[in-house]
Amino acid sequence: MKFLQKSLICVFIFSLVLISGCTKPPKEDIARAEEAVARAENDPDAVNYSRNLLQRAKDSLALMHEEVNAKRYDAAINYANDAVTMAERAINEGRNEAGKTRQQASNALSELKPQLLETEKRIENAKASKLPLDYSAIDSDMNSTQKTYDQAQSALSGNRYQEAIFLSNNVRSGINSINQKLGVKAMEVSRKK
Repeated sequence: MKFLQKSLICVFIFSLVLISGCTKPPKEDIARAEEAVARAENDPDAVNYSRNLLQRAKDSLALMHEEVNAKRYDAAINYANDAVTMAERAINEGRNEAGKTRQQASNALSELKPQLLETEKRIENAKASKLPLDYSAIDSDMNSTQKTYDQAQSALSGNRYQEAIFLSNNVRSGINSINQKLGVKAMEVSRKK
């Protein structure tokens, strides 16, 4: 009887060892997670606009590999699923944010074009009325502002939306500065009359 009990216990232990030894890493889950994170890392919108989610996906991928190495495959599968979810969210949210930023940049630039034209007219009117100004400095400021506007347009065309917004703010500042110089001088002249 004792022999039978010992034999059953040995068979049971041996079966457990075989079962646990035969468990294989979840290769499909690992590959799916690695591919999803790589796709997100190579998506410029995810990289530029969704860094936190991308980092969470990479962290989950690293934890998945730790669990695989420790042969805790159920936990590894959970981390793999989390990595896929976070990577997909990073891509989707990155695209959404890029779209919003693109629209913001486009709106800013379309508003600036008429302001540039109006400022050019004001400069020509000031010259025609012989306002005493340093026109070479004003023309230089206007050329610099126009060049910055062109750079902002190029950034928008090159899908560098944040750069386009930054440059459009510089254009706005340049326009305001020129208009302020023109306005101050016009007021000074009108007070003297």
